[in-house]
Amino acid sequence: MIGRLVVVGLGLIGGSFAKGLRESGLCREVVGVDLDPQSRKLAVELGVVDRCEEDLLVACRGADVIQLAVPILAMEKVLARLAGMELGQAILTDVGSAKGNVVRAATEVFGGMPPRFVPGHPIAGSEQSGVEASNAELFRRHKVILTPLEQTDPQALAVVDRLWRALGADVEHMQVERHDEVLAATSHLPHLLAFGLVDSLAAFSLGTRLVAMVEP
Repeated sequence: MIGRLVVVGLGLIGGSFAKGLRESGLCREVVGVDLDPQSRKLAVELGVVDRCEEDLLVACRGADVIQLAVPILAMEKVLARLAGMELGQAILTDVGSAKGNVVRAATEVFGGMPPRFVPGHPIAGSEQSGVEASNAELFRRHKVILTPLEQTDPQALAVVDRLWRALGADVEHMQVERHDEVLAATSHLPHLLAFGLVDSLAAFSLGTRLVAMVEP
């Protein structure tokens, strides 16, 4: 049982993660953070979260798990704000598609990669967007790739792994570099086709076989 889950960014991915775990009963409280007042209002009305905050500091006070579901370009700014807070034993994780960028940003602002930060990337999506598209079943039977580092706390990794599995996801663990190579190899494909290909190939070794499969 997680005491307080905080989800920063209530788009399709963040909203679906929040809604699914709220419905699972694994979290006593699910708190959303979003800059858009309408998104905050809808998130509560639609049952995506228990409450919503505009202020990151207020939302993260007493958090057990903090999920960062903001765009990659906003990730460094959010991480910098978190680095200035007293987070206690809170576990950090994210849903960014470029894990190397996230790890570099976190290492820079925290002065080293926090042991309780578990980078992650769900391979799921929809033609819809926004908090109103939140779907508790979005990740079911889809890959979620976690990219722990050597210094990652095993207990933190186990918690994040458990949360994704509670949503019905097929969780894989791989190195940051391997993840980014897989995503780079499929970046030229249409969005939903790329999702499907990564979902199929994520469990396989990269090597020349993967390169040969995706190169023209």
